[in-house]
Amino acid sequence: MIRSLKRTLLSHNLESPKWSPAEVAVPGCELRHYKAGIWASTVIRGASQKEALRQGFRKLLHYIQGENETETKIEMTVPVTCLVQPGTTEYKVSFFVPTKHQSSPPEPTDPDVFLEERKGAAIFVRSFGGFASVEKFSKEAKALADTLQKEGQSFHSDFYYTAGYNSPFTLFNRHNEVWYFKKEELEGLWLQMAKNFLGKIGKLLV
Repeated sequence: MIRSLKRTLLSHNLESPKWSPAEVAVPGCELRHYKAGIWASTVIRGASQKEALRQGFRKLLHYIQGENETETKIEMTVPVTCLVQPGTTEYKVSFFVPTKHQSSPPEPTDPDVFLEERKGAAIFVRSFGGFASVEKFSKEAKALADTLQKEGQSFHSDFYYTAGYNSPFTLFNRHNEVWYFKKEELEGLWLQMAKNFLGKIGKLLV
């Protein structure tokens, strides 16, 4: 009941991807388990993060307004996410395809827009209010990373997502998030084994 209410409050009556809270709490943030699903995405290169989000959202808006092979109008969902890889000027802007279109989403006609199936994932989330600037998102992402490191959590530190839930015309009760993906224990073990193996090979070649 509480989980459903929270999702409703966050979505502002718009559909959002399905998730459930982790059984184990992590101080200073949330840990959510997101289900697999199809997202519509576009990659913007060479622009500032703010401009990339603007361009990307416009392309996705055209897609849901009927610029697809079946000319289907698709309901808006939240959040709009932006994949940020610090040190690069490449950003992926995405929105969740509504449930009723998940089994057969209309193909985009814009070659820059594509459909991707995201696997289920455990995601660390930090929420904050107000109007979110690029600097604010970056600051909140750093705060989340610091928290996770302090708590000894394993996560993918080379990228994060921003998540926006409001239109620019919403002045109050705004909700924003930053996401870091949790590294699964088995994944971390394989990465460490691979590093150890490569280290041994390197010594043999010296």
